[in-house]
Amino acid sequence: MQRNRNTSVMQFALNARLSYIRVKYLFLMWLVVFVGSWVVYVQYSTYSELCRGQECKTIICDKYSQGIIDGSACSNLCEESSLYFRRCLSTKPNNQVYTSSWGDQYGVIKCQLGDVLHYELGEEMEPKKEIALFDKPTRGTSVEKFKEMVASLLKAKVGDQAYLSSLVALILSVADSNKDGHISLPEAKSAWALLQHNEVLLAVVLQGREHTPRLLGFCGDLYVVEHVPHAPLYGLSLPWPMELWIPTGMRLSMDQWFTPSWPRKAKIFIGLLELIEDIFHGTFGSFLMCDMRASTFGYNDRYDLRLVDGRYVVAEEAFKQAMILQRCEEDEDCVYGVDCRTACDRAEHRCMAELAQPNLARACGALKDYLLRGAPFHLQEELRKQLYACSALKGSAEQMEMEHSLILNHLKTFLWKQISHTNDS
Repeated sequence: MQRNRNTSVMQFALNARLSYIRVKYLFLMWLVVFVGSWVVYVQYSTYSELCRGQECKTIICDKYSQGIIDGSACSNLCEESSLYFRRCLSTKPNNQVYTSSWGDQYGVIKCQLGDVLHYELGEEMEPKKEIALFDKPTRGTSVEKFKEMVASLLKAKVGDQAYLSSLVALILSVADSNKDGHISLPEAKSAWALLQHNEVLLAVVLQGREHTPRLLGFCGDLYVVEHVPHAPLYGLSLPWPMELWIPTGMRLSMDQWFTPSWPRKAKIFIGLLELIEDIFHGTFGSFLMCDMRASTFGYNDRYDLRLVDGRYVVAEEAFKQAMILQRCEEDEDCVYGVDCRTACDRAEHRCMAELAQPNLARACGALKDYLLRGAPFHLQEELRKQLYACSALKGSAEQMEMEHSLILNHLKTFLWKQISHTNDS
């Protein structure tokens, strides 16, 4: 009798435990399904908001079919369907970026969505929202008048310089997309819209140079540039839930692990120095690189540096004119892009025109850890010394032109000497 009672108690306890395990298991399964569904929903919502390539194509092709815009990529995009969107790279909803295929060319499509923002330099810092897209130049505008419009815009951006007429001619040659020697109104509207983008102006100014992707074609303000196979410059792409749990310091260390060998990093950095030379006192004026983050740069299979994102490469004259119109209370209010800073004149409550540090100093400061990690031990002390001297440069490059040139050339020569005998060079 006692044995039967004990057996019953044990069986009851076992059944109770099994029920508890079953409920716990079902709860865990429900939690996994709930969290998984939430992650999928958030990812889909984020993708839907950021990746609006079809909307971009519809707007552009609608304007093209109405005869409002024209360009070298229009028929391939809208009629022949030989240019098409592939993988979404967008980080902001109004700035659409996609990899693309165009015949045998692999490129990157960039397209602006939403209200088009134009900076009317010389009037105010705040951008004006234009209600109508592709509203300039208007019907009846002569080619000579359009030339004057382009010259006036370029003068505001790069200043009144000796080669301004040559730059205007270069822009007009790009605007003539079918190369028939005549600029139609749709072509002029596309060219005017493209000129609002810093990146397009830079691509035209530096066309033929090694470190900026080639402009492959355009339609309206949609344009296609050469694809950079390895971008960003360094770092590891992780799912966003993992990003939330990784401390910033650990993430920076992890990013540094996933980089090429040191001689290849040195070659990439030499490419950055050469790009800085190209845009400092170039034929068409000086430009400022206002985003030195790793996502701005990439490199090809030969480890030649390429500029991936040129949105914050701005003509120095345009930068100065914009900053002196910017109201401020402290120095932190005087920033363009990510890292182009000036000082605040607290008496006038206006930003000053002169840049706090030149391109070279900000490049050395941003990438010194990238270059120092993995450097041969016998080079580290001298390399560290040169990088810190470089990152300590103050003021504009014009104010310290001799020192700027000496530091740049000394650093480039030092790096090249270390890798010129290796296969990586």
